[in-house]
Amino acid sequence: MMSGMLSRGDAVRGETSGISCRIEELLGAGGQGEVYRVQAGHSDMALKWYYQQSATAEQRSALQVLISRGSPDTRFLWPIELVSSSQKSGFGYLMALRDPRYKAVADLLARRVSPSFQTLASAGAHLASGFLQLHALGLCYRDISQGNVFFDSDSGDILICDNDNVGLDSQLCAVVGTPRFMAPEIVRSEAMPSTRTDLFSLSVLLFLMLMNHHPLEGSKEAEIHCFDLAAMTRIYGTDPVFIFDPSNQANRPLPGYQDNAIAFWKVYPAFLKDLFTKAFTDGLRDPEHGRIRESTWRSAMSRVRDQIVYCGCGAENIYDADRAPQAGTQSCWNCGTAIPSPPQIIIGRQTIILNKDSKLFAHHINDGDPVSFAAPVAEVSRHPANPDLWGLKNMTGKIWTITGRSGNIRQVNPGQSVGLADGVRVHFGSSEGEIKF
Repeated sequence: MMSGMLSRGDAVRGETSGISCRIEELLGAGGQGEVYRVQAGHSDMALKWYYQQSATAEQRSALQVLISRGSPDTRFLWPIELVSSSQKSGFGYLMALRDPRYKAVADLLARRVSPSFQTLASAGAHLASGFLQLHALGLCYRDISQGNVFFDSDSGDILICDNDNVGLDSQLCAVVGTPRFMAPEIVRSEAMPSTRTDLFSLSVLLFLMLMNHHPLEGSKEAEIHCFDLAAMTRIYGTDPVFIFDPSNQANRPLPGYQDNAIAFWKVYPAFLKDLFTKAFTDGLRDPEHGRIRESTWRSAMSRVRDQIVYCGCGAENIYDADRAPQAGTQSCWNCGTAIPSPPQIIIGRQTIILNKDSKLFAHHINDGDPVSFAAPVAEVSRHPANPDLWGLKNMTGKIWTITGRSGNIRQVNPGQSVGLADGVRVHFGSSEGEIKF
């Protein structure tokens, strides 16, 4: 039963292609308009149709610019074409239909989906990559929040939606963000959305996804009985304090009330916690120099993914390679068992844990390649004749050269494997890795 502005069977038409779009069903509604599934030619697509008060000349002009520029990255459900109707006033735009495998971040926060740490790290890297591509075009998103991002809870692939408010960096606009995600200077009405404010919102979203808690909501938030505009302005704008600020303990999360933050903060490695600390201490006070760049987040999330190790109980743990713990000094968050130093390969400054399902990608062996988890160049594999033997399989089209501890050199052709043994050096071509146990 549809009850939106458009009815099932209504037709709208693409203003450029002339394609006729038949309304099939109402998918949802937001502050600016409604989203429908439509039949456009032989394809199902999504249509956003604006409320009368939002269907302004300025919005139409902004959409025309976005459509002409084209999508910065495949992770964005970008406006494709303006549509209108001879029967109804107003306009909307077409975009691709979101695949149902993508879940809302709200599903993650409500524990309706339970992705692995590997999936969360992958999603974080994809998210940072998407906004890096957007910002490289001189555009800012303006409204990064949990409601505009969807992710595949198995692979970590993401989709960024509601892109019709994207605009030029620091340009005047009607949309300034979503409460709890806006940078403090926007909350205080001191700035307009920009790349810098996007960076703050991105950090909030990443913290929320990984810690299942907001970085500024600690005891100060818990003490508030009426969370009105004045209270929100204080918590997020005039007096924000990071819940794990090392020099200010006034806003620590309360045990028994804000336990997610307490539990998850212990799980992640020091290098990641250092980035979050900078984002929500220096980044609160110094938007120009204190915010964490997208490329830094992308590398950090990839590094988290690389350093996952499995405990015997089956739980994922994140090995803190920076601290180079001795065997038994890191304990499983789930069962408390000591985690011995895992087998790993060190390539330059990268440490990749060699689990039974680990893979290497182009960015691991080719310095300068963008982070991507699409096509592995190597994977840990079991010997077909001896299940107790494990190796690193060459999945490239190039020949590797390996040097054993004794100095023996041999070639590893595509499809062959390097036996996992301490001290073996693998020459990939442009880089070299050393296996360590």
